[in-house]
Amino acid sequence: MDTFFLFLLVGVLAQAVDGALGMAYGVISSSVLLALGVPPAMASASVHAAEVFTTAASAGSHVGHKNVDWRLFLPLAIAGVIGGVLGAYVLTGIDGQIIKPFIIAYLAVIGVWILWRAGHETTLRHLPTWVAGPLGLVGGFLDAVGGGGWGPTVSSTMVGAGHDPRKAIGTVNTAEFFLTVAVSATFVWALVTGHWEEAGALENHAAAVGGLVVGGLIAAPFAGLIVKKIPRKILTYSVGFLLVFLAAFQGAQLAGLFG
Repeated sequence: MDTFFLFLLVGVLAQAVDGALGMAYGVISSSVLLALGVPPAMASASVHAAEVFTTAASAGSHVGHKNVDWRLFLPLAIAGVIGGVLGAYVLTGIDGQIIKPFIIAYLAVIGVWILWRAGHETTLRHLPTWVAGPLGLVGGFLDAVGGGGWGPTVSSTMVGAGHDPRKAIGTVNTAEFFLTVAVSATFVWALVTGHWEEAGALENHAAAVGGLVVGGLIAAPFAGLIVKKIPRKILTYSVGFLLVFLAAFQGAQLAGLFG
């Protein structure tokens, strides 16, 4: 039961940050699981199982508060699903740590770029629709492989390119529900077909998944309201600082400094 309440707290905090800044639920949750010795594929599967519920609540909140750019939503969601399925299939057959240094470097660069933009007067612009497809494909793949890379990759790129942070976060969070369902279904398929050989111990982490679900559901309904109320400049700075922090945190973890 201690495990359940620990991850309930992790779920609340991670989803509160994710709902406000469009990222961090998967990264924070999977980082805690990895620090406790859970294998990468198992950590990703556990986090995505929890996100099926939390992203549904978060998406509903963003839609209700009109934070979604529907012009970009459909191509982003479709491409994200394709990338996520490919990533989940690859992760169940290889060591997901191989690609992690590249993800960390990308987060750091984009984080610094967003901070620079936040400190300068830049004009908001609408991203062309064709950008959503490739961005969703890469973001979905990295999300499945890394256990949480959709928001940091997609939201940060859209904000860095000058898209309205509120619309970027709302659109990405809403599309994430469909990505999460697809990735979770792929993990189940890999389990059933025997492609995922380590999946037998997944039931050992049921309490952690349950805590992440309940904690995330407590915070998720407030996502749309938080994003709607925070001023654009503060939102942009927050996204940039969070990315740099996540990159430093995961880099230290990868270097074996802790966890």
